[in-house]
Amino acid sequence: MALRIDLAWMLRAGHAHPGRLLRGELHWTCSGEAVGSINYVAHMDEPGRERLELFYNRNDGDECRHVRQTVQLCHTLPHYGGKRWWMLCPYCNLRVGKLYMPFGGDRFASRQVWRLGYNSQRVTETDRTFQKLFRLQRKLGCIEGWGDGLLRPKGMRHRTFERHLQQYGDLDEACAAAAAKIVARSNSLTG
Repeated sequence: MALRIDLAWMLRAGHAHPGRLLRGELHWTCSGEAVGSINYVAHMDEPGRERLELFYNRNDGDECRHVRQTVQLCHTLPHYGGKRWWMLCPYCNLRVGKLYMPFGGDRFASRQVWRLGYNSQRVTETDRTFQKLFRLQRKLGCIEGWGDGLLRPKGMRHRTFERHLQQYGDLDEACAAAAAKIVARSNSLTG
């Protein structure tokens, strides 16, 4: 888990706007609990000198330090028109859309600098199988859970539901095989 600054989201949400200087505060939560906040100034009113200034406190043991970090902004001109805005990583100068500060980190930097992997890189094949099953259940408005089955949503064609039911059966078999492997592996370790 890491705190993330997403420039595209900031622009869409009105926290930054080309041609304007905006100040504000960003907040992060995890499971409804506040896990971090920073103040920022989006200087997009000076062409060629666009930047984000980040202001936050960092605890170093018993001492609280005030940190000011400047992130340069730039833009590209896509073929379909308009401008696409980027942040320049303060440490590797890569053009990125998001900057991160993992817990225990001291500054915002790119995913490459922090060597952060994507969530999909940490998911096992077994997890993917169960995720596909749960995604299908969500799609059909059913309760998520292995072995909970499917109900045909009102208005869905029978042929479409039969196709989903076949897919569900295949995924259910794959989940059962994956669970059997996990149990067998656990039994071989304990026995």
